[in-house]
Amino acid sequence: MSDEHKAALAKGRVEGRVVREFLEGMRATKPKRGRKRTAETVTARIETIDAELKFASPIDELLLVQERRNLRSELESMSDTIDMKQLEAEFVAVAKSYSQSKQISYQSWRDVGVEASVLKAAGISRSD
Repeated sequence: MSDEHKAALAKGRVEGRVVREFLEGMRATKPKRGRKRTAETVTARIETIDAELKFASPIDELLLVQERRNLRSELESMSDTIDMKQLEAEFVAVAKSYSQSKQISYQSWRDVGVEASVLKAAGISRSD
């Protein structure tokens, strides 16, 4: 395998990782329907569950323990912050090259939720 081929493979791996991380970040930070839950509201519900557990029937206890477990997991994930500005900057740097090598159209990017302004910054136009 030539050095050029090795370099092209390495470039493809880097670009693929950057694009994947950007798309995963977009999905993870996508606003959800309904009222936004905050760490305070989740913590308050956990405290309520702890109080309810003292008087709960066995089946209710089981359900409350599971809900508390789910809420604690949700609380932990709230502390995981995603730096979308950084991911976007990295995406913009590689998106045009990745798009050309994989023959991805402008509309396909839009269909998965990439903003038009991000594509414009990356140099990807509607004619691509």
